[in-house]
Order: sequence, then structure tokens, then C-alpha cells
Amino acid sequence: MSRDNVDDKVHDATNSKIISLPMARVKLIMKSSPDVSMINQDALFLTTKATELFVQHLALSSFRNGAGKDTNTLSYSDLAHTAEETETFQFLTDILPKKILAREYLKSLEELKEEADI
Repeated sequence: MSRDNVDDKVHDATNSKIISLPMARVKLIMKSSPDVSMINQDALFLTTKATELFVQHLALSSFRNGAGKDTNTLSYSDLAHTAEETETFQFLTDILPKKILAREYLKSLEELKEEADI
């Protein structure tokens, strides 16, 4: 898939009134908030479309900056790297942490414990 083709698909999706995320699922997530009692259909549509566009933006940014450009793949590590390195997505670092090996995690826990003991 060429870069122009990806950009064309994103542009078409942005200008389309068609959504690909299930509105029922978005409504369920919105209703899980105790502050929400009623959801207007227009608000539901706009929230769903905004979510879809955000996910597309995150995926496209991760794809363009990631290691999978040559093989047309997008991996979790590309998403985590984008969340960590791009200021716009830094609020996602708790949701998309970089993967580390268990031994590295245990080593960092030991180092933190030693620092706390000092």
C-alpha cells in the first residue's frame, strides 16, 4: 500500500458520514460514566466519528514513524513508541506502555527498592 493510497483512504474516511465503529459499543462506554444519563443521537454519532478519526490519526502517525513501513505492518511497539515520543499522544503512555521483559522489570524493581533503602 503506497503512502498516497493510505492518505487517500484517510481523506475519504474523514469526509465520509459513514462510520465503522459500532455505535452501540460507543454508547455503552459513554453510559458507563455516572455523569451521563441520556445520550443524544447526534452526540453519539459525533463522538463515534471523533473516536474513529482519532484512532485513524494514531494509527497513521504510528505507521509513518514506525519500523513497519517497509513491510506495511503496524505493531504494538510502533503505537507505544508514538505515544511516548509524540507530545500529542503522551496521555496514552499509561494505556500503551512499552513492552519490557520480566527480568528487566524485576531488575528495575530491585533498583527502586535499593534506592528507597538508601
